[in-house]
Amino acid sequence: MATPTRAPSFARASAWFVLLGLLLYAVLFAAAERLAWRNGHANPFFRIESNPYEVHDWVILGASHAMPLDFGGFGTVMERATGRRIINLAAQGTGPLYQRAVLERYLARHHTANVMVVVDSFACQSRAWNEDRFADPKLLAHTPWRLELASQFARYVVEEGIDWRAWLNYATGFAKVNDSGRFEVDMWEGEGQFDRTWRVSQSAVRKRIAYLYPAGGQGAGRARYFAQLAGIAALARRSGAKVVFVKLPMPSAFAAELPGEDEFDEAVGRLAGSIGVEWHNLGRALPDARFYFDSDHLNRAGVAAVFDAHLKALLVRPNPA
Repeated sequence: MATPTRAPSFARASAWFVLLGLLLYAVLFAAAERLAWRNGHANPFFRIESNPYEVHDWVILGASHAMPLDFGGFGTVMERATGRRIINLAAQGTGPLYQRAVLERYLARHHTANVMVVVDSFACQSRAWNEDRFADPKLLAHTPWRLELASQFARYVVEEGIDWRAWLNYATGFAKVNDSGRFEVDMWEGEGQFDRTWRVSQSAVRKRIAYLYPAGGQGAGRARYFAQLAGIAALARRSGAKVVFVKLPMPSAFAAELPGEDEFDEAVGRLAGSIGVEWHNLGRALPDARFYFDSDHLNRAGVAAVFDAHLKALLVRPNPA
């Protein structure tokens, strides 16, 4: 006769154990979220959620090549020189699909008159820089938790082929709770190298290109990711914003080794023409290595040079009516 009383007691104890575990996890999640806000800096979704301005003149999208435009306070320099309010939402290693998600979230909370998309060939060839970036633990650890963003990511699972585990990781806060760098500021190491000058190394160039182009520059995804670039333009236009595509400079030692780069530039030009977007190819504007802090990222002198010679005139143009 003891068995009937023992089963409910075990079930009750199990329920309390599960409830206690969930409560403990919720406390850890809340603490991790608070730390992510305290140490937030580079993550584009953090920048969107924390930016106090409802309206900007320019949104900058791109991968790491666009990030130096905001390093070392240079974003403020550009704003003062142009009289324009600019928000840089570039993120390391991200392609057009991730960038479209960033712009979609931005437009849900803010408005911009213009969008600059910094285009990279590597980012338009592989899932590694697009779908797979949604699952990156470092990006997830610093992406603020919002129900609207969880819903957006869930839609991307269905519509864009994002791994459902990436959504689950975000929704449960697993990446935040398990972030080993939770007490560190969310800053890419390249920002700390902004004032250095690169010493040309062909071995470094080869390693960098092998990393960026795992398929040797023959990625099969260009059509898909060009469609995402077109999707960015369409999304921006629906909000009333004007769009420009820009390719930032690279040192000649790096550019000479890129697989199929001239053909890629021509393809971007055709795409831009077909959707009515301006295309500014500045890839060869600064061939000298002294303008870079590593094999392919502009240093302070490089950013200043390309801003003075090219970007300033683009940014100060009247906003579209």
